Amino acid sequence: MAIRLPVRIVVLVLVLPVRMAWDALVVCGRFLRDTVLRPVGRALLWAGWALLVWPWVTLWRHVLVPVGTALGVLGHVLLVVPLRWFHARVLTPMGHALARVARAAGAGLAWLYARVLAPVGRAVVRALEGVGRLLAAAGAGVWAGAAWLALHLVVAPARVLHAWVLAPAGRALARLAAAVVTGAGAVLYWTARVLLVLPALALWRWVLVPTGRVLAVVAREVAEALGHAWRVAGRISRAAGRVLATLFRWIFVEPSRWVYRTVLTPVGHVVRDLVLRPAARAARAVGRTARQALDGARDTLRQARADFRRLLVGEPRPRKAVDRREPTGRGTRTLGSSTTALTKD
Repeated sequence: MAIRLPVRIVVLVLVLPVRMAWDALVVCGRFLRDTVLRPVGRALLWAGWALLVWPWVTLWRHVLVPVGTALGVLGHVLLVVPLRWFHARVLTPMGHALARVARAAGAGLAWLYARVLAPVGRAVVRALEGVGRLLAAAGAGVWAGAAWLALHLVVAPARVLHAWVLAPAGRALARLAAAVVTGAGAVLYWTARVLLVLPALALWRWVLVPTGRVLAVVAREVAEALGHAWRVAGRISRAAGRVLATLFRWIFVEPSRWVYRTVLTPVGHVVRDLVLRPAARAARAVGRTARQALDGARDTLRQARADFRRLLVGEPRPRKAVDRREPTGRGTRTLGSSTTALTKD
């Protein structure tokens, strides 16, 4: 408790300006994102689509795809069809002919192998087997003699030398080397233990471990104080933001709203009723008068043009009635009568 309370007070004093600055930056960033970055991003996205994507899409749809289709058809006509014809009319008959020749040659070679090469090969193999048996018998005798000589001249003296000279000397040297290594190892072990291990162990037990525990406690308290101070500073920052928002509303928003409601709205209504609506009615009347004048002038011009054409060309000839060859007597078929046998009038 003696460490926690001072640490939290100091950390709160240090963290509060940072948290208030952070909250102000967050508010400014959100305002900037909503009012500037999103519209600019949408405009850039639309501009990028219009300048980068749409031309390539248009090029792909209206140029590359038709050109590729035309090239595919042209390649099929110029390459695939001739290659198919060449394969069917030239390569396939040539391959069949070569296959027949190869089958005939294979049959000839099989007959030659079965009638000539196989009997000759069997005779040669039998001759070689006889020669091999003779050579194996001679080699076995020579190997037996060489083995007996090597056993009595090399192996037996080597066994005696190993058993009575080399083995005792090796055991003595091994015991001497083991004793020397054991003594040197013991000396080095105790020297390293006294000079290195014991001081390091004492430093770890009596210095580093207590210091680490103290630092761990301090670090834990500082971390908890930072978290607590960040939360408290957030509450203080929100309260300060609410106070500033309330002051802004009282100082700017409410007076502006009052001015809009009590001054601008009645003035606007008066201007609308006394100026704008009469001006609109006068403008509509002027428009109707102008349209009527234009319609009268258009009719007068049309009549003058008809009179001038009649003066130059004359009266147009009346159209003759055209015989449409339709029956006009009593016996015509109408919706109220019928010509069937059952419902005939």
